[in-house]
Amino acid sequence: MSEFLRLMAVHAHPDDESSKGAATTAKYVDEGVEVMVVTCTGGERGDILNPAMRGVVENEGIYAVRQREMADAARILKVSHAWLGFEDSGFPEGDPPPPLPPESFAARPLEEVTPALVRALREFRPHVVTTYDEKGGYPHPDHVRTHEITMAAVREAADGDYHPELGEPHQVSKVYYNQQFSKTRVATLHKAMLDAGLESPYAEWLENWKDRDDNFQRVTTRVHAAEYFPVRDQALRAHATQIDPDGPWFAVPLTMQQEVWPTEDFELAWSIVDAHAPESDLFAGLR
Repeated sequence: MSEFLRLMAVHAHPDDESSKGAATTAKYVDEGVEVMVVTCTGGERGDILNPAMRGVVENEGIYAVRQREMADAARILKVSHAWLGFEDSGFPEGDPPPPLPPESFAARPLEEVTPALVRALREFRPHVVTTYDEKGGYPHPDHVRTHEITMAAVREAADGDYHPELGEPHQVSKVYYNQQFSKTRVATLHKAMLDAGLESPYAEWLENWKDRDDNFQRVTTRVHAAEYFPVRDQALRAHATQIDPDGPWFAVPLTMQQEVWPTEDFELAWSIVDAHAPESDLFAGLR
């Protein structure tokens, strides 16, 4: 039945699809599931996190470089890809933080941006949609708005009275939130590194997260995807402006990750099918 199944992953910026759920994406593609990644913004206000890419960005421009990086990652993951075309809001820093750019994704009214995703949903007609929770996974305004637009668009896509010119109504069966960055997972990898006599990249993270809720308590669905961690890492490396190959993303040995935490974790947020936690498959109840 998997050849009839479709999964849509809705993300804020290019690189988010590779850092959140990419191994699960690769696993389902390998099983014959059709997967589409939708990216809401171009990521044009993102920082350059890999010093080696600064010259390339200066020569070509950040927008063009990130477009190419996204195309490379989509090819590696073997997914179809769609841009919604909204302007990156940037991450406002300061006390108080400055206002968002007025035409940016998170600054525009929700009712203005929702139709673009409704069109994508009605055209691709996914059974399952993944996105971020109400906090955005972390409090970037574009991540929070991605949560909001996804939940609004899933609802409106099924309503035949909502912008009928956007296509035939479509009812999504299940919506999941990515919950890969739980405190429990990070602490487990941190301990494994220390036990192996290695320097952990997560000490500062855990110190900063002392008062943070542990999202692992919200996890309902753990997809065993260790076999596809190498594909995830290859897709991450495609986003060279955002991923420093000598940085923390690749500090934990791959074999250790596969042994200590072989799953990618999700929270079932909404379902019209009979679903019971714990699950090991985003399509549970659909096949």
